[in-house]
Amino acid sequence: MEYRNPVISGFYPDPSVIRVEDDYYLVTSTFEYFPGVPVFHSKDLVNWTQIGHCLNRKSQLNLDKIRCSGGIFAPTLRYHKGVFYMVTTNVDGGGNFYVYTDDPKGEWSDPIWVDSNENLGFDPSLLFDGDKVYYHRRYGESVVQTEIDIDTGELLKPMQQIDTGRCSSDIEGPHLYKIGNYYYLLAAEGGTRRGHMITIARSKDPYGPFERCGHNPILTHRHESGTTIRDTGHGELIEDKDGNWWIMFLGTRHYSYDGFTHLGRETFLAPVEWIDDWPVVNSNKSVEVNMNVPNRKDIAKQNLTFGIHENFDNKKLHMSFNYIRNPIESNYNLDNKNKRLGLLGSKFRLIDEDAVTFFGVRQKHFNSIVQVNIDFNPIKDNEEAGVVAVMNSSQYYALGIRYKGRKREIFVRRYMQDISIIAASQIIDDGEVSLIIKSDKDKYHFYYIDDGEERYLTSALCKYLSSELSGGFTGVYLGMYATGNGKESNTWAYFRSFVYRGE
Repeated sequence: MEYRNPVISGFYPDPSVIRVEDDYYLVTSTFEYFPGVPVFHSKDLVNWTQIGHCLNRKSQLNLDKIRCSGGIFAPTLRYHKGVFYMVTTNVDGGGNFYVYTDDPKGEWSDPIWVDSNENLGFDPSLLFDGDKVYYHRRYGESVVQTEIDIDTGELLKPMQQIDTGRCSSDIEGPHLYKIGNYYYLLAAEGGTRRGHMITIARSKDPYGPFERCGHNPILTHRHESGTTIRDTGHGELIEDKDGNWWIMFLGTRHYSYDGFTHLGRETFLAPVEWIDDWPVVNSNKSVEVNMNVPNRKDIAKQNLTFGIHENFDNKKLHMSFNYIRNPIESNYNLDNKNKRLGLLGSKFRLIDEDAVTFFGVRQKHFNSIVQVNIDFNPIKDNEEAGVVAVMNSSQYYALGIRYKGRKREIFVRRYMQDISIIAASQIIDDGEVSLIIKSDKDKYHFYYIDDGEERYLTSALCKYLSSELSGGFTGVYLGMYATGNGKESNTWAYFRSFVYRGE
């Protein structure tokens, strides 16, 4: 069996995966983006298709004024007696909760709160074991556990510490499994960057004491440098329908020795063997981009390209689109009849941790292109709209249109921390314009189309949108935006098309 990592590219961290008969389902973290917690489906653990979101209503996910990389942390997906459960934490908006459904493609319930306090830890998980439901999460520098009433979320016992870090003092992302004669506690340690790792322990009792695996960590790239895949950790064990075991986990891709990454933490896959009742990941070797796994069933050809082409002529847009925080719905107008998406700038700027007017998709490939056709004729100096590559509120590159000196101007803004630079600009006539951002592994390149001719403006280094320089847990989004730069705008920006291509 051969496949290529990551199996889900772009900012999709903290994967949690289950199998229901011959189908696999997976969810990931989303932090400040809305809707929250995408749901993926697969038949082979390699080819994944998004089928929905767990959290698509404000009653489920309140992200008002959420800080960057706040919001939704590390969801866990579970299935029991025909019902899907997703448990997670809104770290700035109420604490730990779960939602449920009998159709993962459809609507999920409103939250059932378990620990309705942001200070009571995060990364919750569930184990259904007979008539008991174990609930565990990180708290401080340890894993704590109790049993809950799955119908109400009520804690049936006081929380009890069951384990601490095995290779560090930073343990998170716990998952408890019952496999064979043991309860296994899988966890992430070492932080989510260079020291990241996955460790495991086992016990005959779900509350321990837990015996630590002799070859912990069972997965890490912390001692490697200059490699493509780094920061590996926070995973989930899964048995496939043929009886083979795998681990899905997050990692980052790098194409330079200095190690900057701007695509965010992605979802990877590696084989697992059981030796002496302990899991061994990829024969104790590093995980590669190109994987060849002997003695495993071949899969359908992996689709390594991805594209979105929206003409806004359908009431439902591609599931990959997200807002930054809960949107101000009156600032968005999907006009199917006229085949356009209208965005109205509010007073919030891209640098404000608030409901900015933005609608975009994750950058999933180093080599990509995003192109929009926009009809926007601003009449005030504060109004602007266009397309943007954004890491968070402190780091972005915008290719926009604004009103300047009673004329319309295309410009490229580089915003890094509190430094804002107009790197290029060009006066243009009224009318519809095409704006283009192309990328490779090193740079973003900014263009516009005038009289049918593609015209180059400038370029900017990708590394300044990396998590290493901007901080946080997310990856770059490419999307459409509008802003009144501190004032409400009165001029709609109408987007006639949005195209993303990558490979």
